[in-house]
Amino acid sequence: MQLYLNTNNKLKEVEEKTFKLERDIQRVFESNLDAIMGLALVKSEFTIKNKRIDTLAFDTQSNAFIIIEYKRDRSLSVVDQGFTYLSLMLENKADFIVEYNESLKKNLRREDVDWSQTRVVFVSTEFTENQKLATNFKDIAIELWEVKQYENNIIAITPIKKTKSAESIKPLTQQNQALKKVTDEIKVYTEEEHLAGVTDEIVELYIKFRDAIISLADGIETKPQKLYIAFKKDSNIACVEIQKKKLKIHIGAKIGTLDDAKKLAKNVSNIGHYGTGDYELDVTNDRDLEYIMSLIKQAI
Repeated sequence: MQLYLNTNNKLKEVEEKTFKLERDIQRVFESNLDAIMGLALVKSEFTIKNKRIDTLAFDTQSNAFIIIEYKRDRSLSVVDQGFTYLSLMLENKADFIVEYNESLKKNLRREDVDWSQTRVVFVSTEFTENQKLATNFKDIAIELWEVKQYENNIIAITPIKKTKSAESIKPLTQQNQALKKVTDEIKVYTEEEHLAGVTDEIVELYIKFRDAIISLADGIETKPQKLYIAFKKDSNIACVEIQKKKLKIHIGAKIGTLDDAKKLAKNVSNIGHYGTGDYELDVTNDRDLEYIMSLIKQAI
């Protein structure tokens, strides 16, 4: 991606500035974890069993630990290292909980953590095509994020997305007991799993709402979770729970901030629910599609 500065319709190329050290990338991410990834920082330079984790973070939406590693070396095997860290966490759950409680002064319990949602994120200025292909599985708990630094203090951050045709990694891990143990315990959810077993009408309704939400703004991502499908731009703007006869939509806005003239959204700020946000809608058809999109757009 090439960046330009527009001054009176004259474009001047913004030159890239290389990061001198991995630590420079780490400082940018750790200082802005919530803004970049929606995560809480637990510990920088967390050491366990003679292995050092660059950044240990926690996802409060999925209640899962996230391991972040920063790389300037393009020759590493991200899959091998990723599975090593995932296995390390699953074998030492108590140590991660102790570190969380001591660092954040909280009382997290083992049963509070969804270990199946654990994942490893690699951050680098550039990944090779082989690295991208090696992680292009729909159910691998390894993510790649590219970061570039430019003059004028400009930072560009781009998550590497899986292709729509990405296959499952499980057939490749069944012959290796260590890898099989990780893939059996850690689960990466897909839209297909959420749509399995529901009627064609509900599938079609979901697709209409999904496409409409994604079209609200550039950069909106679909993030299937265990109990719902999140639509995220910086943070969750909407969460869709697919049920047998309807869609349950939660809008990622705090109570009192939504302009809802038709009063379609229900206040669930004091009611337990799966998705994030204080407003809930039960949808059985697309009659109010455009109006509901106007509500969701307020959460962007």
